[in-house]
Amino acid sequence: MTCFSHLLAIDADATDMAEHLTAQLSRAEGLTESLKAVDPLAWVQRINSIQARVREIVYAELIYQ
Repeated sequence: MTCFSHLLAIDADATDMAEHLTAQLSRAEGLTESLKAVDPLAWVQRINSIQARVREIVYAELIYQ
């Protein structure tokens, strides 16, 4: 396996993990499309918080190990 193909595999794994965790945390915290329509600023704040936590998890589990 070349370095490039290894990096592509890590990138694909990280992307899949981030998408899965973002969806899972959004459901767990009740982040809905109706909240997005009613209070977009609150929705953005909460999704940004979720994405920051997801980044930290992905980095710790896949990137920095």
